[in-house]
Amino acid sequence: MDPQSGGATSPVIVARADHPISRSHISGNALKVLYRLKDAGYQGFLVGGCVRDLLIGIEPKDFDVATDASPEEMRRLFRNCRLIGRRFRLAHVRFGPQIIEVATFRAAGAPMAPEPDLDGITAEDAESDADESGGARLDEHGDIDGNVAAPEEDESFDRAHDERGRLLRDNVYGTIDQDVWRRDFTCNALYYSIQDFSIWDYVGGVEDVRARTIRLIGDPETRYREDPVRMLRAVRFEAKLGFEIHESARAPFATLAELLTHIPPARLLDEFQKLFLAGFGRRAFDLLREHGLFEPLFPATAAYLAEEPDGMALALIHAGLADTDRRVAEGRAVTPMFLFAVLLFGPVSAAAQRRFDAGVPPPVAIGEAVDEVIGQQNRRIGIPKRFSFPMRELLTLQPRFHRREGRRVLGFLGHPRFRAAYDFLLLRAHAGAENPAIARWWTEFLALSPEQQRERVGTDGGPGGDEPGPRRRRRRRRGGRRHAPPPAET
Repeated sequence: MDPQSGGATSPVIVARADHPISRSHISGNALKVLYRLKDAGYQGFLVGGCVRDLLIGIEPKDFDVATDASPEEMRRLFRNCRLIGRRFRLAHVRFGPQIIEVATFRAAGAPMAPEPDLDGITAEDAESDADESGGARLDEHGDIDGNVAAPEEDESFDRAHDERGRLLRDNVYGTIDQDVWRRDFTCNALYYSIQDFSIWDYVGGVEDVRARTIRLIGDPETRYREDPVRMLRAVRFEAKLGFEIHESARAPFATLAELLTHIPPARLLDEFQKLFLAGFGRRAFDLLREHGLFEPLFPATAAYLAEEPDGMALALIHAGLADTDRRVAEGRAVTPMFLFAVLLFGPVSAAAQRRFDAGVPPPVAIGEAVDEVIGQQNRRIGIPKRFSFPMRELLTLQPRFHRREGRRVLGFLGHPRFRAAYDFLLLRAHAGAENPAIARWWTEFLALSPEQQRERVGTDGGPGGDEPGPRRRRRRRRGGRRHAPPPAET
């Protein structure tokens, strides 16, 4: 088989009796799309990760469809259809909160295209994130479109590559026999037919799923150059599914990891969330470091971990990721803000220490350090302000836990970021980056009644109390007039 020229045209057909996938396991909305395509005379297949997950008994998060209907034909067929993307023209068929993503078969004849991977973040979210982080913007069609080079003169408008071989646009449509060779991994290149409920397998994907192996279709170096994010996808599947990356797919990591530095920061934010907020973040972190793919994503953190003598930052990261994985397993809310604080705490600590040594007050020093590190990090993974601002606040609150007397302690409890800051304090104490006695004191204090809390912190003006000191004199305006006092309430 020669995937670069289109490969074999005869799939292995796995009959319904020979695989475990039942329509009862498939989203009813996905079935509606498949049956309407069938009734209109088009081919329709479930494709990709949903077929893989169904084969191994995992409930798919999303159901994707491949068809010979063009995006424009999809829009005519489904009133609830929206076309998105310039890089990859896709149809989104919306059923309330669920979206069924439909891709038209793509043709062979050029280097193979990255498989569309737009789940996990909406076009609106990605556009907002990119604006706030200074990273890539979405184009007018809703596609991440940062650093896009113009196509060469002899290339079709529908297909374009950059100077490193990364495919920027691919909308040349073809048949299923061609489409399969343009997918990334064999385990993701399986097609479930609604005609007879069979699985069409061109590349040995069923065998690789059963062997729990991640193998690329085609030449691995070419495939990674077309879309370097495929390296992160391979690690994600390894962490999520417990599959093993085949040696041929793993070997190019060492030489091609640098290509990730050219991916738009907004797209890497999406990949960050898929890697670390889906319940297998601790495993994904260790695998990224093992495969040499963590440094392109978090260069300052990787440098800090390489030089850290006591391992506290690494212990903090492991504890934070394990805690996030537990929350996901329990169905509790998680936020990228907290994980960014965990992952960037080492570089922030180092930057803050330089300011402490120069005599800068701790809250100011920490705030400046956070701004410095986030500015650097945004060149790799775009951190939107809705994450960076609360992260800055969470870290600058940490010195306040050392103050354990006076009314200000009670006021601290009402701070909107107190609970997140307290959780971070516990992680730091667990990792050895904070005095455990301080964390114990706050844990005991939070268990007291309000009356006991007031008694515990003391309000009599003793050492550490909060009796007001001498009043400050009001500054005079230039010209000698004082500010007028506010009117008394009536």
